[in-house]
Parts: sequence; structure tokens; C-alpha cells
Amino acid sequence: MVMNCWEVKECGKESGGKNVESFEVCPAATETRLDGQNRGHNGGRSCWVVTGTMCDGSLQGAFASKLISCSECEFFQQVVHEEYPDAASTADLLDLLK
Repeated sequence: MVMNCWEVKECGKESGGKNVESFEVCPAATETRLDGQNRGHNGGRSCWVVTGTMCDGSLQGAFASKLISCSECEFFQQVVHEEYPDAASTADLLDLLK
């Protein structure tokens, strides 16, 4: 079963999630330009290119500032492994956001 970041991380910041009242809905959950990429819903399996995600309790900025932490993230590595060799490249994902 393919899971999105909010399902794996159990953050509750997806639409209707348990933490939406305390936090806003995560931008990865609403980024429709990435829908279907890496078989995810919206930006759910491409969250590393989405600006303003909140991971592990910290607000993440633009892609350039979160590149290192995201590349070390277990979820990022899981998606790359699960989607290999057909994973969408980071460059292609960023192009979709332009």
C-alpha cells in the first residue's frame, strides 16, 4: 500500500486530520500540482519540494533550505526506494511547481 507523508509520519496535518485545529493543513496535503507524482495524493509523496511543510515539529522553508534534512528523512528514502527506478526526479517535481 502506497502511503503519503502524513500517513507515515502520523502528523495529523492533512485535511480533516487530528492536528489541523492546532496547526494549519500542511501545504504538502494541498499541493495539487504534484498530485499523482510518485503515486501520491497531492504533494504527499513529494513533500521535500513543497515550501512551508512542518516536519518533526519544525517549520521547513523553501526547497533549498530543507534539501539536506529532507534527503536524510526516512520517508524521503522510503519513497525513493519504493518508486525506484521510476521515481520522479526532484528537478521534474520543482518544474511542476513553477
